[in-house]
Amino acid sequence: TTGFPKGVMLTHYNITNNGFLTGEHMKFTADDKLCVCVPLFHCFGVVLATMNCLTHGCTQVMIERFDPLLVLASIHKERCTALYGVPTMFIAELHHPMFPMFDLSSLRTGIMAGSLCPVELMKQVEEKMFMRVTSVYGLTEASPGMTHSRIDDDPEVRYTTVGHDFEFTEVKVIDPNTGEECPVGVQGEMCNRGYNTMKGYYKNPEATAEVIDANGFLHSGDLGVKDENGNYRITGRIKDMIIRGGENIYPREIEEFLYKMPGIKDVQVAGVPSKKYGEAVGAFIILHEGYTMNEFDVREFCQGKIARYKIPKYIFFVKEFPMTGSGKIQKFKLKDLSLKLCAEQGIEII
Repeated sequence: TTGFPKGVMLTHYNITNNGFLTGEHMKFTADDKLCVCVPLFHCFGVVLATMNCLTHGCTQVMIERFDPLLVLASIHKERCTALYGVPTMFIAELHHPMFPMFDLSSLRTGIMAGSLCPVELMKQVEEKMFMRVTSVYGLTEASPGMTHSRIDDDPEVRYTTVGHDFEFTEVKVIDPNTGEECPVGVQGEMCNRGYNTMKGYYKNPEATAEVIDANGFLHSGDLGVKDENGNYRITGRIKDMIIRGGENIYPREIEEFLYKMPGIKDVQVAGVPSKKYGEAVGAFIILHEGYTMNEFDVREFCQGKIARYKIPKYIFFVKEFPMTGSGKIQKFKLKDLSLKLCAEQGIEII
């Protein structure tokens, strides 16, 4: 999604086991009906969904192209027991004007994954869609699941963490500078070793060697923290980190905070080029229909609640975010978008 595409070589052994264990974590049986509105060209649809259904003998209800109304109608008509999606899909379903017309009481569980999941959104899904939502964390190179919150986990664990490691794998938080495992509570890079590690990148041994170290650990490029109970919290991508005049700022923290502001439907935070600081904090906000807001309202909401240097310097109100075909937000494009919007709005970058 951020450069020249690399072919990830996964085996039947990789994906069958990962799909099976995903279903075990949510207690899938042949009686379940999974509504799948994520694409099959991506690991979310082909492994976490299809391989889960195949190994548990349950029904797969397919949505050919994502449409929130079609998803709601399918759950209602087919009495689906589980639903998958990326955060933006759940937002579209929850805020569809016809949402109250459908009976979603058949839902019991599902997965929200694909990008960082806002805590407030997960709470809304649980409350309004009657499902114990879980999160799988991983990447295609890990087939894709590395960690998964379980259906029986406490709500707080499911809302604020991505659970603990898949069975038969080793997950470690490794210090990118020393290569040593980080202590509990200390941030580092999420790494994985086990049956789910890819064979490598197709005809690209150099790129393979860059992500799989000498000890066989796959390096994700994501930052995370392990807690005292063995659950992991993803704090952002190494490449997404904003460095403002030497201060390290993690977009996830600001996004979670702004998501609580009334009127904000979705928000993404990214670095905006700055002559003075190298980078400044930029917030890209999608508002709920009928709401009006300006940049001063946002800054006032932040004042005294988050550190001064974390308050967004640039605030843009947008209709949509740049997305991949699988529904992931392309953060690296937000930087270019900020320059374009500043030029259009006559904002000087300082």
